[in-house]
Amino acid sequence: MSTDPNKPRAAWTTIASIALTGLLLWLGSGCASSSSARQTSWPRTGDPLVDGRTAISNAPPKDKVLWQCRTAAVAIRRGQVPEAKAILDDVLLSIESRFTGDRSARKSRSYFGDESKKRFIGEPYERVMAYFYRGIIYWMDGEPDNARACFRNAQVQDADSEKKEYASDYVLLDYLDGFATAKLAGDGSDALKRATNSAKLSVPPPYNPKANVLFFVEMGHGPTKFATGEYAEELRFKPGFSETKAVRIRIGNQLYTAEAYDDLSFQATSRGGRVMDHILANKAVFKSTTDVAGNVGLISGLVLAQNRSTQEVGLGLAAAGLLSKIVSAATTPEADTRAWDNLPQYLSFAALQLPPGQYTAQIEFADSPTSPIARTVRQATFTVNDPRKDIVVFVSDQLQ
Repeated sequence: MSTDPNKPRAAWTTIASIALTGLLLWLGSGCASSSSARQTSWPRTGDPLVDGRTAISNAPPKDKVLWQCRTAAVAIRRGQVPEAKAILDDVLLSIESRFTGDRSARKSRSYFGDESKKRFIGEPYERVMAYFYRGIIYWMDGEPDNARACFRNAQVQDADSEKKEYASDYVLLDYLDGFATAKLAGDGSDALKRATNSAKLSVPPPYNPKANVLFFVEMGHGPTKFATGEYAEELRFKPGFSETKAVRIRIGNQLYTAEAYDDLSFQATSRGGRVMDHILANKAVFKSTTDVAGNVGLISGLVLAQNRSTQEVGLGLAAAGLLSKIVSAATTPEADTRAWDNLPQYLSFAALQLPPGQYTAQIEFADSPTSPIARTVRQATFTVNDPRKDIVVFVSDQLQ
């Protein structure tokens, strides 16, 4: 056994050096967090459209798509269709480029990368809605073929899940795919069959290719995200809520009804695991393992260091234990809970055949198709000039 008095001193120097390095890393991350917090601050007006525009320009690049999604939803609800169109075009470009190798996404997969620092593109149900809204706008512009392409791309986004039995099972996406095909003089029967087989809330009606007034309807408030687990590594979804589950459309003496066909809370919670879930689970195991190893090293090392004959070994173990604790502290397994938090709960649709003329529709959001309680009422005015050209009306019980 060596009796060199400088060796214990060297070991303590090593421990001190590691501790100092860990302190500097901790302080650095704290300063970075404060700097990040300052970067995300900008004046708020309380108007989600105005604030959304400001956020798109001022938020960190990793959050830009998130704010674009939120702002696009507000814009289309307020009838600011050109603005929603431009924003969604940019969102879809970001979604479609996600396979090209986003450096922030690669970094978030490492043990020391935070998932919430990657560029937001959303979970499958969120990406589906970006395509869904864009499809509606294409139909508004008289382009049902491009609308159909968006609905099909949305189903592809929904296929990105682990539980394949729930993949690509949106009723309206298949239904609208087939309806657009029928409007374009094609055969949409296969899509209608898929929609009917996927129906869990209501079964959509047969197509009427001559229908020329299309109501796209959304109801309620959609799901949000939260994290569970020892290190918040498990992504979970809190279901949304809606007081209304059906819509009554009154035009003159005529009454039309439309029920909910898709439930976004179901879509969010039935997706199964993500690739990132497994990565975060591994991160959590690594963080726990290195933390335990650090405790064992520190405790064992300090005990051995009390004995002169084992002091050198003890100080070495303590140094290794401290290093392991620092590595554990730097591991970030937390799930990304950023959410497109102004989505609806339910999606519905109605297709009417009306002759030329001016119309005012009263849209009543109700508990059920036969309920006398209209919790929310919206009004839409439109003119049918050419029975062969579709009029598209988007209606939401949300204004924000």
